Amino acid sequence: MADPALKIRLDKWLWQARFFKTRSLSAKAVQGGHCRVNGVPVAKPAYMVAPGDVLTFPQARDVRVIRVVALGERRGPAPEAQALYEDLSPPVPKERQPDTPRYDGGGRPTKKDRRQYDKSRPSALE
Repeated sequence: MADPALKIRLDKWLWQARFFKTRSLSAKAVQGGHCRVNGVPVAKPAYMVAPGDVLTFPQARDVRVIRVVALGERRGPAPEAQALYEDLSPPVPKERQPDTPRYDGGGRPTKKDRRQYDKSRPSALE
């Protein structure tokens, strides 16, 4: 059996590696049953992970696949956090559509559009 000193809680590791802004957010992601450790679904934030474990979890709109390389001692700066894992996720295509509603022609109308709309609509008095 592995030495308990060489393991850390899953929610704490995800927070230290800066995948989630707060530890409670990482715990909620794990409790929701959205995380897998070495392909096994995990629903407890206290599940212990060690270097070499492969984690699969959702982050924003992507699914991340991460290999734990080291255990952190603290939540440090981003370069320190990036040294804790190896990213196994497939690269994200750069041709992502922006989230702005203007992209598809919808969204808030311009002043010119609004004037044309007002002209085409019958008056309330008619």
